[in-house]
Amino acid sequence: MKLLDLDNVSKFFGQLQALKDVTLECETGTVGLLGPNGAGKSTLLKVMLGLLPFDGKSQVLGYDSREEALDLRARVGYMPERDSYIPGLNAVEQCAFAGELCGLPRAAAMQRAHAVLHYVGLEDKRYLRVETYSTGMKQRVKLAQGLVHDPELLLLDEPTNGLDPQGREEMLQLIKDLPRKRGCSILLSSHLLPDVEYICERAILLHQGEVLFSGTIDELKGGEEDVFEVRVKEGEDRLEQALAGKGCRVTRDGATLHIKPPKGQGADFLFEAAAGAGVQVRHLQPMRLTLETAFVKTIEAKQADGHGGPA
Repeated sequence: MKLLDLDNVSKFFGQLQALKDVTLECETGTVGLLGPNGAGKSTLLKVMLGLLPFDGKSQVLGYDSREEALDLRARVGYMPERDSYIPGLNAVEQCAFAGELCGLPRAAAMQRAHAVLHYVGLEDKRYLRVETYSTGMKQRVKLAQGLVHDPELLLLDEPTNGLDPQGREEMLQLIKDLPRKRGCSILLSSHLLPDVEYICERAILLHQGEVLFSGTIDELKGGEEDVFEVRVKEGEDRLEQALAGKGCRVTRDGATLHIKPPKGQGADFLFEAAAGAGVQVRHLQPMRLTLETAFVKTIEAKQADGHGGPA
């Protein structure tokens, strides 16, 4: 089943175009929606849920976001970026109310509320009013609200916002365990690249309302073409000089050499050059980008081209 099937989705707020002809398909699983603040991530989530009018076509889990929004929202959990509690309600009441809004009978909603609050670690605090909670506890309540009706898909909008390092780590672990423990797909919207890399198998890169990339995390990180990461037993300076004399571009990161050989040359060329310089190679592999570097390079490529990047 397709998680998402979007075709030329656009959204205007007056003269501002927040989404620009977004077209993409994505299978079920764990997907990161990446982009800087203001990229259109939250707007796209609300469009997918049918919470905002839009142009184009959007299907989520096979449901039309415009025509079948209520049926869709009964199968999707949503953890919004901003607080979404009702003052005066305790956590059990809050989660049970969310369950009823998704179609659960009252008794079942109450039972599920207790279960999900136990899952997110709030069983001892579940009878306290939500407005008295710390930021971390409020984030856990929002996650519990999204899970109370046992959704097929969970949409998470900046779930680690405002958390200290320990709270962030605990929240990420809760989310990472969800596909295995509860069998749901996850769409994680975040500007924090380490969060997406820790949770997700695939990524969608959104920038200024446009999709620049959609694919696996490994595809996004990729390998920098024809650049190799090399470490040697000793003699880094000697090898660097020898390679520079053979037309290689060489940069250093401590004891690691980043080498771009002449066009058409590869690992064998580097091994031969090292042997000629009397240097023993201990490590050689194509250079892998970090997710953060890949993110920046994709945006830079878009800005340089003046039109959409890979998708």
